[in-house]
Formats: sequence, structure tokens, C-alpha cells
Amino acid sequence: MEEKISSNFIHDFIDEDLENGRYTYVQTRFPPEPNGYLHIGHAKAICINHSTAKKYKGEFNLRLDDTNPGKEDIEYAESIREDIEWLIEEELPETLYASDYFDFMYDCAIKLIKDGKAFVCDLSPDEIREYRGTLTEAGKNSPYRDRSVEENLDLFERMRKGEFPDETHVLRAKIDMSSSNINMRDPVIYRIAHLEHYRQGDKWCVYPMYDFAHPLEDAKEGVTHSLCSLEFENHRPLYDWVMDECEVEKILGYPRSRQIEFARLNLNYCVTSKRRCLYLVEGGYVSGWDDPRMVTISGMRRRGFPAEAIRDFCERIGVSKAYSTVDYGLLEACVRDNLNVNAPREMAVLRPLKVIIDNYPEEQTEELEIELHPDRPELGTKKVTFGREIFVEQDDFMVEPIKRYFRLFPGNEVRLKGAYFITCQSFEQDEDGNVTCLHCTYDPASKGGMSPDGRKVKGTIHWVSADAAKEIEVRLYDRLFNVENPSDDAKELKEYLNPNSLEIIVDALIDKTFCDVSVGDTFQFMRKGYYTVDKDSTDGKLVFNRTVELNSSFKPTQS
Repeated sequence: MEEKISSNFIHDFIDEDLENGRYTYVQTRFPPEPNGYLHIGHAKAICINHSTAKKYKGEFNLRLDDTNPGKEDIEYAESIREDIEWLIEEELPETLYASDYFDFMYDCAIKLIKDGKAFVCDLSPDEIREYRGTLTEAGKNSPYRDRSVEENLDLFERMRKGEFPDETHVLRAKIDMSSSNINMRDPVIYRIAHLEHYRQGDKWCVYPMYDFAHPLEDAKEGVTHSLCSLEFENHRPLYDWVMDECEVEKILGYPRSRQIEFARLNLNYCVTSKRRCLYLVEGGYVSGWDDPRMVTISGMRRRGFPAEAIRDFCERIGVSKAYSTVDYGLLEACVRDNLNVNAPREMAVLRPLKVIIDNYPEEQTEELEIELHPDRPELGTKKVTFGREIFVEQDDFMVEPIKRYFRLFPGNEVRLKGAYFITCQSFEQDEDGNVTCLHCTYDPASKGGMSPDGRKVKGTIHWVSADAAKEIEVRLYDRLFNVENPSDDAKELKEYLNPNSLEIIVDALIDKTFCDVSVGDTFQFMRKGYYTVDKDSTDGKLVFNRTVELNSSFKPTQS
């Protein structure tokens, strides 16, 4: 089914650009730096860029902005492509790399020097910050700002040849140190970095800064609309300045890109920052980038969030320029809505309590038909074993029931899903008073869970036969943080971690017929929620992650 693509202010700008002839086609891109795994915030940006290109029958590319070799890695580059293709459920065109344009960028820098628009500066990083000024005070010119074109060309070439140590020289754009926009106060556009690049090797020891490289990457690829998050709004004048002063339209022969900003995604009880995610990974607070408690794309995939549900979430929150924080419960709701329709049903007992049906014939077993989905008969049924001894959930029995408790208690009758009516007659306890076993009787005439005489039974519970029980491990995930907005200071994140974010049950049970599954398959465990087969599963034992509960445990919040 074709997914709905809602119109938004970005599309209004594009419609205007197409109508006035500024562009005759639409091309977008997603340009992450390969210095970490992607998260839910990136998912929003991916969906915006991809759906926009799709709406206008244009192109959407992945470009890795690999201009900072000190933090980049091939592992991140590969994970980014894998995550995007999984999210959009399409194969991407060949990955593009900013590093493939280094020669072009260097030539643009040379042009700026020759035009008197860039100079080599010997100030230290601290001195550059000091000279830059503040939001209320203008900056002051570098003492090296008026070097001659010839001297700047010579110094920049020597920077490229590796004659100077790191942080001794930079190339700066010559714009306006009194500008009200600090980004325009002679920004650094090249720095020295004696680092090997994971794709370019040791060819370069000078690397372009993001604000210089990014517009040139867009221009080189013919991107029409550079869609980015709102924190880059104040960088747009520099984006345009680089395009104009490097004369990309004249050099490349087609219109330059237009930058449009949208509000980034902020999700409560989560961190949406690669820096903070890296802190959690390197500190061992999570098991890795794909830990199911993380809202990285790989973590959400491992937990069992369907790609379609994540896209639905991004569609529901919409595209705006207003800052807001979205409640995690909405993401849960999108996942739950999707799985309610698509996930087959299975019976699993997470915390087993033994039940002996005293009047069921000893040594007898039988096979019963259980539907795989109440609303999708095309999924069919499966056969499960039933016998004299079964297991039910511990919380499906109470010695002294509370009001409106319709499950098992002494003297009460319930329906076993797809099996029989049973009545609790007695129970056994250990020396500590814990209930260890129930004794029940069944009504042979109620086979299939159908009432033989029209009597009503309010409680229906799931079960697993002792004769066919297979042990599984279940991991119950809760939110990773105890506060709605974890600190932006990575050093403080550990103070807000939820100590109960993961509970592992090693002796949960499921019917032995449940075996033909693959990693990533998701099921509804009846009455318990949705669970996904984890990659840690082995031939001897399946491992399941709780994807989402049947009802949200999150309270809506106002931002």
C-alpha cells in the first residue's frame, strides 16, 4: 500500500521553486558523518528527505560527510547504509562520499585565496575564540588577515604538504568580524590534521571544516534542496556565501542548492545525540549501539520496532520549525498499532506456575488448534499439546482475590485459551508461603474453550502444557532513563539511568512447536505484549526481547 506523504512547509517552498523555474527537478540527500550509529532523530531527517524526493519523483542519496578522520570509522559507514535501507525498505543508490570531493574543495579554497576572500591565520584555537567576540561584542581582525595573496597561497600549499604541526595554521574565510552572526566572523574553513583517512589514506593532512565542505558537497552532487535541522539555520548565510564566492553555478553549470531547516526531533526519556550515545556505549552502560534500550535505528530494529511503524511515527509528528519534545508513548503507540495487525499470536508463560488437572486422564495428551490471529484467518492455526499438567502465569492466581479479579482463585472457574474450562480446587505452598502448585478440575464438555451449557466464564488465560514446554529467555526492557530530559552533559547521564531498565527471565516457557522462527520475527505473546526473537538466540534456546507492552506504560507529557 502506498504510504501517505503529507504536505508541509518544505513542500510549499519546493512547489514555489518548481513553479518559478528555479529548479526543474528535486534532489535531496542525507549527509551523516560516519562517527556513530544513527538514532531516531536521524530517522526523522531520513524520512523527510526520502519522502520529499519520492513525492516529486526525484532522487535521494546517502552521502557520508567524512571530513573528520579522527572520529570516523568504516564500521559506522557500513551501519549507516544498512540502517537507512532497512528504514526506507529500499536499496539505496551507490553511497557518495565527501572525501571524493577533496580536490574540488581544495581548488575552491585556492580560488577564495586568489580572490582575496581567504587567508592563512597563525592564531591558536584559543586566540581565535578570543578574537571572535561575543553575541553582544564584535570580534576583531586577526593580525594575519592582510597577508598578501602570494603569501597565503604559499602557506596553504605548505600546510597541504605537511610542513606545519596541527593547530599552528588554519585557513579562514575573510568575511566580516563585526557581523551580528558569529558564524560569519572569518570562520575557519581548513585545518591541519596529520591523520590517516579511512578512505583516502595519508593523501591529505589538511581537511575542510563542515561549514565549508557541506555546501560544496551539495553543489557537486546537484542537490536542489538541502534539508537540515534547525540548529543550522544560523549557518545558512555562510552556506550561501560559500556557494556564491566559490561561483559553483558558473563552475558546475547548474543551479546551486537551497537550504531549508526544520525542527529536530526531541524524544523524552531518550538521548538523541551521537556523542551521548557514544558515552553510553563506551562506558558500558548499554551492551552496544544496538542495545534495545537505545533509540538508535539498530537498537529499535533489534528490539522489534517495524520500519513501517517508525516511518508512521515520523509522519505523525509532522514537519515544523517549532521546537517541541515528543512523548515516547507516541512511538510505542505506532509500534503497537502496527504489530496488532501484523504479529501472529503465541502462548508463552513468563513466570510459570504449575497446574495439575486432577480429573484429566494420566498419561493422556491431545492436540488442540489455536488461531494465529483473531482478525486474520488467512494466517491459519497451529496445533499445541494439552495434558494433565500445564503451566499458567503466577499472577493468574490469587489466594485471596481482589475486587474484579476474574482469574484463578479457590472455587473460581476460568477458560483456558482454546482448551477447556477449569476450576481451581486447592493449592500447594512451600515453607515460605509461596504458592507452588494449583489443583484444578476440568469440564470435558468444554473442549475448545466453548461453554457446553451457556454458562458464562469471565476469565480467559493462556497456558503451556508441561509435556510440550520449551524453555526460553525473555528480556523485559523499560526506559533507559528515569528523567524526561536527560542532561546534555554526557558525564551526568549515568546519574539518570534507570536501574530497572532490563530484567532477564531465564525460565519462561513456550510450546515446543514454536521452533520455525528467525532472528527479528515478532509475535504477540497473548496477554503479555509483543516480543521479538533476538540475535543472541541459539539452537538450544531462543531469546526474546519485549518489543512493547499491550498498553503503554508512558504518561503523556506537555512540553
